[in-house]
Amino acid sequence: MGSHLTDHFLAKGNQVTVVDNLHSGQVENLAHLEGNPNFTFQNRDICQDLSDLYAGEWDAVLNLASLASPVDYTKYPIETLHVGSLGTENMLKVAKESGAVFLMTSTSEVYGDPEVHPQQEDYWGNVNPYGSRSCYDESKRYSEALCFTYAQQFDVKVRIARIFNTYGPRNRVNDGRVVPTFINQALQGESLTIFGDGQQTRSFCFVSDLVEGLERLLWSNYDQPVNLGNPQEMTIREFAELIVELTGSSSEIIYQPLPHKDDPKKRCPNIQRAKEILKWEPTVPPRVGFQKTIDYYATLMKQNQS
Repeated sequence: MGSHLTDHFLAKGNQVTVVDNLHSGQVENLAHLEGNPNFTFQNRDICQDLSDLYAGEWDAVLNLASLASPVDYTKYPIETLHVGSLGTENMLKVAKESGAVFLMTSTSEVYGDPEVHPQQEDYWGNVNPYGSRSCYDESKRYSEALCFTYAQQFDVKVRIARIFNTYGPRNRVNDGRVVPTFINQALQGESLTIFGDGQQTRSFCFVSDLVEGLERLLWSNYDQPVNLGNPQEMTIREFAELIVELTGSSSEIIYQPLPHKDDPKKRCPNIQRAKEILKWEPTVPPRVGFQKTIDYYATLMKQNQS
Protein backbone atom coordinates (compact mmCIF):
# COMPACT_ATOMS: atom_id res chain seq x y z
CA MET A 1 0.00 0.00 0.00
CA GLY A 2 2.82 2.39 0.85
CA SER A 3 4.43 2.13 -2.57
CA HIS A 4 1.10 2.84 -4.28
CA LEU A 5 0.57 5.91 -2.09
CA THR A 6 4.10 7.06 -2.88
CA ASP A 7 3.44 6.77 -6.61
CA HIS A 8 0.16 8.62 -6.19
CA PHE A 9 1.65 11.62 -4.39
CA LEU A 10 4.71 11.81 -6.64
CA ALA A 11 2.46 11.82 -9.71
CA LYS A 12 0.84 14.95 -8.30
CA GLY A 13 4.18 16.73 -8.02
CA ASN A 14 4.77 16.22 -4.28
CA GLN A 15 8.05 15.45 -2.57
CA VAL A 16 7.91 12.17 -0.66
CA THR A 17 10.23 10.71 1.98
CA VAL A 18 9.68 7.06 2.89
CA VAL A 19 10.93 5.67 6.21
CA ASP A 20 10.84 1.86 6.35
CA ASN A 21 12.98 -0.81 7.97
CA LEU A 22 11.76 -3.33 5.36
CA HIS A 23 10.72 -5.81 8.04
CA SER A 24 7.69 -6.68 5.95
CA GLY A 25 8.09 -4.26 3.04
CA GLN A 26 9.89 -4.89 -0.22
CA VAL A 27 12.39 -2.38 -1.58
CA GLU A 28 11.66 -3.78 -5.06
CA ASN A 29 8.29 -2.02 -4.90
CA LEU A 30 10.16 1.30 -4.98
CA ALA A 31 12.89 0.35 -7.48
CA HIS A 32 11.16 2.23 -10.31
CA LEU A 33 11.56 5.48 -8.33
CA GLU A 34 15.35 5.39 -8.28
CA GLY A 35 16.69 8.70 -9.56
CA ASN A 36 13.43 10.57 -8.97
CA PRO A 37 14.54 13.92 -7.44
CA ASN A 38 11.30 14.20 -5.46
CA PHE A 39 11.73 10.82 -3.75
CA THR A 40 13.90 9.91 -0.76
CA PHE A 41 14.13 6.54 0.98
CA GLN A 42 15.45 6.04 4.52
CA ASN A 43 16.01 2.48 5.72
CA ARG A 44 15.30 2.91 9.42
CA ASP A 45 12.94 1.83 12.19
CA ILE A 46 10.26 4.29 13.31
CA CYS A 47 10.50 2.80 16.81
CA GLN A 48 13.90 4.51 17.07
CA ASP A 49 14.54 8.23 17.56
CA LEU A 50 13.18 10.37 14.70
CA SER A 51 14.00 13.77 16.15
CA ASP A 52 16.18 14.64 13.16
CA LEU A 53 12.94 14.84 11.15
CA TYR A 54 11.31 17.44 13.42
CA ALA A 55 12.63 20.39 11.44
CA GLY A 56 11.37 19.05 8.12
CA GLU A 57 8.84 21.08 6.17
CA TRP A 58 6.26 18.31 6.15
CA ASP A 59 2.71 18.98 5.00
CA ALA A 60 1.63 15.50 6.07
CA VAL A 61 2.94 12.55 8.04
CA LEU A 62 1.34 9.21 7.17
CA ASN A 63 1.88 6.22 9.46
CA LEU A 64 1.35 2.97 7.56
CA ALA A 65 3.91 0.98 9.56
CA SER A 66 2.69 -2.34 10.95
CA LEU A 67 3.08 -6.08 10.75
CA ALA A 68 -0.45 -6.61 9.47
CA SER A 69 -0.25 -10.21 8.29
CA PRO A 70 -1.09 -13.00 10.77
CA VAL A 71 2.09 -14.75 9.62
CA ASP A 72 4.15 -11.71 10.63
CA TYR A 73 2.49 -10.62 13.85
CA THR A 74 2.31 -14.19 15.15
CA LYS A 75 6.06 -14.53 14.61
CA TYR A 76 6.91 -11.01 15.84
CA PRO A 77 4.32 -10.05 18.49
CA ILE A 78 6.63 -7.75 20.48
CA GLU A 79 7.69 -5.86 17.35
CA THR A 80 4.02 -5.52 16.40
CA LEU A 81 3.19 -4.00 19.77
CA HIS A 82 6.19 -1.69 19.58
CA VAL A 83 5.36 -0.30 16.14
CA GLY A 84 1.81 0.48 17.28
CA SER A 85 3.01 2.19 20.44
CA LEU A 86 6.57 3.52 20.23
CA GLY A 87 6.47 3.86 16.46
CA THR A 88 3.16 5.67 16.35
CA GLU A 89 4.21 8.11 19.07
CA ASN A 90 7.51 8.84 17.32
CA MET A 91 5.62 9.65 14.12
CA LEU A 92 3.11 11.78 16.04
CA LYS A 93 6.03 13.75 17.48
CA VAL A 94 7.27 14.49 13.95
CA ALA A 95 3.81 15.79 13.01
CA LYS A 96 3.57 17.79 16.23
CA GLU A 97 6.96 19.48 15.86
CA SER A 98 6.54 20.23 12.15
CA GLY A 99 2.87 21.23 12.26
CA ALA A 100 1.91 18.52 9.76
CA VAL A 101 -1.38 16.69 9.38
CA PHE A 102 -1.06 13.15 10.78
CA LEU A 103 -2.83 10.22 9.14
CA MET A 104 -2.95 6.92 11.03
CA THR A 105 -3.83 3.76 9.14
CA SER A 106 -5.77 1.77 11.69
CA THR A 107 -7.65 -1.42 10.88
CA SER A 108 -10.96 -3.20 10.89
CA GLU A 109 -9.37 -5.48 13.48
CA VAL A 110 -10.15 -2.87 16.15
CA TYR A 111 -13.68 -4.33 15.95
CA GLY A 112 -12.40 -7.81 16.81
CA ASP A 113 -14.88 -10.63 16.19
CA PRO A 114 -17.80 -8.22 15.82
CA GLU A 115 -21.26 -8.60 17.29
CA VAL A 116 -22.49 -5.73 15.08
CA HIS A 117 -22.75 -6.22 11.32
CA PRO A 118 -21.78 -4.41 9.17
CA GLN A 119 -19.30 -2.61 11.39
CA GLN A 120 -19.67 1.14 11.87
CA GLU A 121 -17.29 3.59 13.48
CA ASP A 122 -19.24 4.10 16.71
CA TYR A 123 -19.06 0.36 17.49
CA TRP A 124 -16.44 -0.24 20.21
CA GLY A 125 -15.68 -3.79 19.18
CA ASN A 126 -15.41 -7.27 20.63
CA VAL A 127 -11.66 -7.75 21.05
CA ASN A 128 -9.90 -10.39 23.11
CA PRO A 129 -6.98 -8.52 24.77
CA TYR A 130 -5.36 -11.79 25.80
CA GLY A 131 -5.61 -13.83 22.60
CA SER A 132 -3.35 -14.88 19.75
CA ARG A 133 -4.36 -11.84 17.66
CA SER A 134 -4.24 -9.32 20.49
CA CYS A 135 -0.76 -8.01 19.70
CA TYR A 136 -2.08 -6.62 16.41
CA ASP A 137 -5.61 -5.69 17.44
CA GLU A 138 -4.57 -3.91 20.61
CA SER A 139 -1.58 -2.17 19.04
CA LYS A 140 -3.94 -0.50 16.60
CA ARG A 141 -6.46 0.39 19.30
CA TYR A 142 -3.63 1.92 21.31
CA SER A 143 -2.45 3.82 18.20
CA GLU A 144 -5.88 5.38 17.88
CA ALA A 145 -5.86 6.36 21.56
CA LEU A 146 -2.46 7.99 21.08
CA CYS A 147 -3.76 9.97 18.11
CA PHE A 148 -6.74 11.32 20.02
CA THR A 149 -4.54 12.19 23.00
CA TYR A 150 -2.08 14.12 20.79
CA ALA A 151 -5.01 15.90 19.18
CA GLN A 152 -6.40 16.91 22.57
CA GLN A 153 -3.11 17.75 24.29
CA PHE A 154 -1.08 19.23 21.45
CA ASP A 155 -3.64 20.18 18.76
CA VAL A 156 -2.13 17.77 16.25
CA LYS A 157 -4.45 17.44 13.25
CA VAL A 158 -5.14 13.69 13.21
CA ARG A 159 -6.94 11.56 10.66
CA ILE A 160 -7.86 7.92 11.42
CA ALA A 161 -8.52 5.43 8.63
CA ARG A 162 -9.89 2.04 9.66
CA ILE A 163 -8.84 -0.05 6.70
CA PHE A 164 -10.66 -3.23 5.74
CA ASN A 165 -9.15 -6.01 3.61
CA THR A 166 -7.16 -4.37 0.82
CA TYR A 167 -5.45 -6.18 -2.04
CA GLY A 168 -3.62 -5.56 -5.29
CA PRO A 169 -0.24 -5.82 -7.01
CA ARG A 170 3.00 -5.63 -4.98
CA ASN A 171 1.73 -7.58 -1.98
CA ARG A 172 4.26 -10.23 -0.94
CA VAL A 173 3.70 -13.70 -2.35
CA ASN A 174 4.31 -15.22 1.10
CA ASP A 175 2.37 -12.52 2.93
CA GLY A 176 0.06 -15.09 4.46
CA ARG A 177 -3.17 -13.18 3.85
CA VAL A 178 -5.93 -14.77 1.87
CA VAL A 179 -5.70 -12.90 -1.46
CA PRO A 180 -2.03 -13.56 -2.35
CA THR A 181 -2.24 -17.02 -0.81
CA PHE A 182 -5.22 -18.20 -2.85
CA ILE A 183 -4.02 -16.60 -6.09
CA ASN A 184 -0.56 -18.14 -5.89
CA GLN A 185 -1.92 -21.53 -4.85
CA ALA A 186 -4.23 -21.45 -7.87
CA LEU A 187 -1.51 -20.32 -10.29
CA GLN A 188 0.73 -23.17 -9.14
CA GLY A 189 -2.06 -25.74 -9.30
CA GLU A 190 -1.97 -26.31 -5.56
CA SER A 191 -5.01 -26.88 -3.38
CA LEU A 192 -6.60 -23.71 -2.01
CA THR A 193 -6.56 -24.02 1.76
CA ILE A 194 -9.58 -22.66 3.64
CA PHE A 195 -9.26 -22.41 7.40
CA GLY A 196 -12.59 -23.13 9.09
CA ASP A 197 -15.81 -23.90 7.24
CA GLY A 198 -15.38 -21.18 4.61
CA GLN A 199 -18.54 -19.35 5.65
CA GLN A 200 -16.66 -16.53 7.35
CA THR A 201 -16.95 -13.36 5.29
CA ARG A 202 -14.56 -10.67 4.11
CA SER A 203 -14.93 -7.60 1.89
CA PHE A 204 -12.06 -6.80 -0.45
CA CYS A 205 -11.05 -3.30 -1.59
CA PHE A 206 -8.66 -2.76 -4.51
CA VAL A 207 -5.59 -0.73 -3.62
CA SER A 208 -6.26 2.17 -6.01
CA ASP A 209 -9.64 2.77 -4.38
CA LEU A 210 -8.04 2.70 -0.95
CA VAL A 211 -5.36 5.20 -1.98
CA GLU A 212 -8.03 7.61 -3.17
CA GLY A 213 -9.91 7.25 0.11
CA LEU A 214 -6.79 7.87 2.16
CA GLU A 215 -5.94 11.04 0.28
CA ARG A 216 -9.46 12.40 0.66
CA LEU A 217 -9.37 11.68 4.39
CA LEU A 218 -5.92 13.24 4.76
CA TRP A 219 -7.00 16.60 3.35
CA SER A 220 -10.41 16.61 5.01
CA ASN A 221 -11.12 18.43 8.25
CA TYR A 222 -12.51 15.30 9.90
CA ASP A 223 -10.75 13.96 13.00
CA GLN A 224 -12.92 10.94 13.86
CA PRO A 225 -12.31 7.37 12.61
CA VAL A 226 -13.50 6.58 9.09
CA ASN A 227 -14.00 3.09 7.68
CA LEU A 228 -12.35 2.59 4.28
CA GLY A 229 -13.20 -0.63 2.52
CA ASN A 230 -15.52 -2.34 0.09
CA PRO A 231 -18.98 -3.13 1.52
CA GLN A 232 -19.46 -5.91 -1.05
CA GLU A 233 -19.20 -8.97 1.18
CA MET A 234 -18.38 -12.56 0.18
CA THR A 235 -17.64 -15.78 1.99
CA ILE A 236 -14.13 -17.20 1.89
CA ARG A 237 -15.56 -20.19 0.02
CA GLU A 238 -17.05 -17.89 -2.63
CA PHE A 239 -13.75 -16.06 -2.91
CA ALA A 240 -11.82 -19.31 -3.37
CA GLU A 241 -14.21 -20.43 -6.11
CA LEU A 242 -13.86 -17.05 -7.87
CA ILE A 243 -10.06 -17.26 -7.86
CA VAL A 244 -10.16 -20.78 -9.29
CA GLU A 245 -12.47 -19.51 -12.03
CA LEU A 246 -10.45 -16.39 -12.90
CA THR A 247 -7.13 -18.26 -13.00
CA GLY A 248 -8.57 -21.16 -14.98
CA SER A 249 -6.97 -23.43 -12.41
CA SER A 250 -7.79 -27.07 -11.69
CA SER A 251 -6.96 -26.57 -8.00
CA GLU A 252 -9.11 -28.24 -5.40
CA ILE A 253 -10.43 -26.48 -2.31
CA ILE A 254 -9.55 -28.11 0.99
CA TYR A 255 -10.35 -27.27 4.61
CA GLN A 256 -8.22 -27.07 7.73
CA PRO A 257 -8.99 -26.01 11.33
CA LEU A 258 -8.85 -22.32 12.17
CA PRO A 259 -5.38 -21.40 13.52
CA HIS A 260 -6.77 -18.53 15.62
CA LYS A 261 -9.88 -18.99 17.75
CA ASP A 262 -10.53 -15.22 17.59
CA ASP A 263 -10.65 -15.17 13.78
CA PRO A 264 -13.52 -12.81 12.83
CA LYS A 265 -16.58 -14.60 11.46
CA LYS A 266 -17.91 -11.47 9.76
CA ARG A 267 -16.04 -8.54 8.29
CA CYS A 268 -17.83 -5.86 6.31
CA PRO A 269 -17.60 -2.08 6.63
CA ASN A 270 -20.41 0.40 6.94
CA ILE A 271 -18.97 3.20 4.77
CA GLN A 272 -21.77 5.73 5.14
CA ARG A 273 -19.43 8.11 6.95
CA ALA A 274 -16.90 7.96 4.08
CA LYS A 275 -19.66 8.52 1.54
CA GLU A 276 -21.04 11.55 3.34
CA ILE A 277 -17.84 13.24 4.51
CA LEU A 278 -15.29 12.20 1.87
CA LYS A 279 -17.67 11.62 -1.05
CA TRP A 280 -15.82 8.32 -1.44
CA GLU A 281 -16.74 4.76 -2.20
CA PRO A 282 -14.94 1.96 -4.09
CA THR A 283 -15.29 1.95 -7.87
CA VAL A 284 -13.19 -1.06 -8.95
CA PRO A 285 -15.40 -4.16 -9.31
CA PRO A 286 -13.98 -7.18 -7.45
CA ARG A 287 -13.61 -9.30 -10.59
CA VAL A 288 -11.64 -6.51 -12.28
CA GLY A 289 -9.37 -5.93 -9.29
CA PHE A 290 -8.77 -9.63 -8.74
CA GLN A 291 -7.87 -10.13 -12.43
CA LYS A 292 -5.32 -7.29 -12.27
CA THR A 293 -3.83 -8.87 -9.17
CA ILE A 294 -3.74 -12.33 -10.75
CA ASP A 295 -1.98 -10.88 -13.81
CA TYR A 296 0.63 -9.29 -11.53
CA TYR A 297 1.42 -12.55 -9.73
CA ALA A 298 1.43 -14.52 -12.99
CA THR A 299 4.01 -12.11 -14.42
CA LEU A 300 6.07 -12.29 -11.24
CA MET A 301 6.02 -16.07 -11.37
CA LYS A 302 7.27 -16.09 -14.98
CA GLN A 303 10.07 -13.68 -14.09
CA ASN A 304 11.17 -15.89 -11.22
CA GLN A 305 11.16 -18.97 -13.44
CA SER A 306 13.25 -17.36 -16.21
